[in-house]
Amino acid sequence: MGVVLSLVIVFIVIVIAALSIKIVPQQRVGVVERLGKFNRLLTPGVNILVPIIDHVRKYHDLRIQQANVPPQTVITKDNVQVQIDTIIFYQVTGPEQATYGISDYVYGVRNISTATMRQIIGKMELDETLSGREKISTDIRVALDEATEKWGVRIERVEVIDIQPPVDIQEAMDKQMKAERSKRAIVLEAEAAKQDMILRAEGDKQSKILKAEGDKEARIREAEGFRQAQELEALGQAKAIQAVAEAEKRRIELLREAGLDENVLTYRSLEALTDISNGAANKVFIPTKAVETLGSIGAIAEMLKSSKGD
Repeated sequence: MGVVLSLVIVFIVIVIAALSIKIVPQQRVGVVERLGKFNRLLTPGVNILVPIIDHVRKYHDLRIQQANVPPQTVITKDNVQVQIDTIIFYQVTGPEQATYGISDYVYGVRNISTATMRQIIGKMELDETLSGREKISTDIRVALDEATEKWGVRIERVEVIDIQPPVDIQEAMDKQMKAERSKRAIVLEAEAAKQDMILRAEGDKQSKILKAEGDKEARIREAEGFRQAQELEALGQAKAIQAVAEAEKRRIELLREAGLDENVLTYRSLEALTDISNGAANKVFIPTKAVETLGSIGAIAEMLKSSKGD
């Protein structure tokens, strides 16, 4: 009997300990109620509760969570039905508000996201909707932040995953895209041909310019060579004349050093004329100025004879 009582006491102690000790993992908190009223939050680690009196109402995960919003069919401003698929990233920042502020904040976030999306898309045309994912995401996030602030939930990010227009409109868009691509290809081809013609014309122009520059340079070099040749020829002629003048000057100096003055040279010239006139058919004409010197010929002859006698 005592053994059974001991086992019962041990069992009661184990149950009380199990109800009193709560271990909370990291990044999780628990909302504790005491006698049905909010008391405190259980933080990560070991927490002690009062059995029966204290009760854990709910645990919250403080990590960033994601909620997939089911694809919604909405109508654009130009009356086109599109299907939009979104995903919402959120985080619980106030566990107490998330517990008592709304019964199910995930469901509330989805409903607000859907309603906001319908309002936003209803003000946009199809082209704006297809190209305005960022604007749609930003507007939904702002609307959710205003509503979820009092729920203890912060919206981190809203992403529009896909926007699907009707099949017929999508086919028309595909045809338009193909036509636009063909048009762009034609434009690019024409532009390439234009650039090719421009480059060819520019190359031909540069070639003609270079050829003209080459011809000009050749003519300049040819004229420069001809000028230098003339200068060298003139310089050579000047040097030749100078050499002849120098030789004549030297000859005259040598004659003067030998004592042959002008009178002697005149007498020698007359002797040469005499020899020439000895011929039967030769006639000698003596200039008038030469006659003036004949008066001194005798004196010159006597001087030469005396010099020979010596």
